[in-house]
Amino acid sequence: MMKKISIIGVPMDLGQTRRGVDMGPSAIRYAGVVERLERLQYEMEDLGDIAIGKAERIDDEGVRLNLRNLKAVAEANEKLAQTVDEVIRKGNFPLVLGGDHSIAIGTLAGVAKHYENLGVIWYDAHGDLNTAETSPSGNIHGMPLAASLGLGHPALTQIGGYSPKVKPENIVLIGARALDEGEKQLIREKGIKVYTMHEIDRLGMTRVMEETIAYLKERTDGVHLSLDLDGLDPHDAPGVGTPVIGGLTYRESHLAMEMLAEAQLITSAEFVEVNPILDERNKTASVAVALMGSLFGEKLV
Repeated sequence: MMKKISIIGVPMDLGQTRRGVDMGPSAIRYAGVVERLERLQYEMEDLGDIAIGKAERIDDEGVRLNLRNLKAVAEANEKLAQTVDEVIRKGNFPLVLGGDHSIAIGTLAGVAKHYENLGVIWYDAHGDLNTAETSPSGNIHGMPLAASLGLGHPALTQIGGYSPKVKPENIVLIGARALDEGEKQLIREKGIKVYTMHEIDRLGMTRVMEETIAYLKERTDGVHLSLDLDGLDPHDAPGVGTPVIGGLTYRESHLAMEMLAEAQLITSAEFVEVNPILDERNKTASVAVALMGSLFGEKLV
């Protein structure tokens, strides 16, 4: 991995309705992310937070389109895409701190232009493959992977001025256990590789990660990790807006990050959906920082 890491905070809470996730970047910084990675001999640069606009008090267009806060979400993602692009041009590793998962639209828009075949590991309880037509809620944090595939409203799919950002065959979903019907259909149609909790229970995390790494190594020239803390079980990560019981354990998640570190596969990453208001003594942010330690090469011995 690149030895210079640029941290980008994105205090976005407009992609969903539960307040508090905008404080996620601050909580992760408070949990010691900079100090943790500096101890691993990385040169750290904290670029601060992307400016986020305000929610529309009366969002008539968003309601009509089933895309809540579309304008503000799109504008923030454009800024994020530009910042991520600049970080990669400098030769640094972009580490994005969320914020809700709608920010992945901007992260991927900034990253994907630097790769011919970008791979994506989507570590999440959810598929985030909805569009306005399939979304039960209109929350854009359930749409970033679909938008990155070029599916959805142009204000989201054209972030960064191009589409799509990623090919379906270059995506691996890990930890899925709450998929909407439209998402299931899209996964079947596009042939997206998914390891649900059923597969993880049967195969074990070691085999899941071995297969994921082999699958992406042979077809991609860079891999982005998009890790939603609700991928973990709520027992280990309680401070998330959409918890789903029966998730990945703390230790399974560390193993996954350790194996990615050994494979030297990851070229950009984001950690999202930390909500301190719903948390217990900043536990979820601390888990996020611990997982970042493993991703960047921290070992138990």
